[in-house]
Amino acid sequence: MKILPLPFFLKLLRCGIVCTLALAVLTPAARAAEVTLTLHHFLGPSSSTHVTFLEPWARQVERQSGGRIRIEIFPAMTLGGKPAELYRQVRDGAADIVWTLPGYTPGVFPRSEVFELPGVHRGNSRATNLAIQDIFPMIAEDFTGIHPLLVHVHAGNALHLAQPDFTGIESLKGRKLRTPSRTGAWLIESWVAEPVGLPLPALPEALAKGVVDGALVPFEIMPSLNIQQLVRLSVEGPEGRRFGTSVFLFAMNQDRYESLPADLQAVLDANSGIAIAGETGALWDRIELSGKAALQAAGVSTRVLSSSEMTPFDQAGAEMVSRWITESASQPFDGASLAAAARKAVAARTAGLNP
Repeated sequence: MKILPLPFFLKLLRCGIVCTLALAVLTPAARAAEVTLTLHHFLGPSSSTHVTFLEPWARQVERQSGGRIRIEIFPAMTLGGKPAELYRQVRDGAADIVWTLPGYTPGVFPRSEVFELPGVHRGNSRATNLAIQDIFPMIAEDFTGIHPLLVHVHAGNALHLAQPDFTGIESLKGRKLRTPSRTGAWLIESWVAEPVGLPLPALPEALAKGVVDGALVPFEIMPSLNIQQLVRLSVEGPEGRRFGTSVFLFAMNQDRYESLPADLQAVLDANSGIAIAGETGALWDRIELSGKAALQAAGVSTRVLSSSEMTPFDQAGAEMVSRWITESASQPFDGASLAAAARKAVAARTAGLNP
């Protein structure tokens, strides 16, 4: 029998130890997840929402669950249906988790609309996201039958126009402007312009074909949809103020959530609500910069209104808020009280972030 030299045995022993340790490390990760959750949304896989929010969120939940949860993300409606159907999909269990706009299903979320009103959101996503959590019990009935992971806003809607001939609010009369929500439509009507309801993925074609003359959207969506190639002027208010905002819903099917063991529910809870509201708001504020950079690179001008130029927009916005409060009289909540509470919460959070 050939006797192998001692160094060879040492190498084998070393390899055996390393391989054993590697298997010990890899086995939990390689083990099949106990729970696989589907996450469905309407934006593409290169969108800032997918890349900077949904993907990192999913991977963090997986890590914190020790690999027991796996999350499969389906962007761009690849599970089927249209963006307006996402709420029903999560409610009925066709998808475990969705990210969508409540504004795509008008009338279903009447309370949460309050944060879309002009004069409520002041351009700071972090402050408004935290304010939503502060008064969440006042809007919680909107989400009966689903499990909300986060209700949040983006930085707010700027006005983006296909032609640069903007001279003030009067120059918007009769123009067709895209809106994602009922509140946005009412705001556009207060400018004596014509609202056109469109889901975001349909906006590039609508601009290219002249179906709309402009749109209310944040800056951050520019790069992912190449909107900067289709507009010639962007308009925002002084000191970062916007023309209202959009409320987003990140939610899970209620039965699916309740079917999880308590420790896995706790992982989701640690990545929901107040635990991520401020961070998510700060993220949306940051990614606005990439949209502004895309516009600048494309040679699109951005006009920041003066206080006097903003005044007629504020007046129109106040009329629109009065309309919303009047409309809410048919709802089982006090619109005026809710609007006052939302303004107070946003103002308090804004002051706290900017002492």
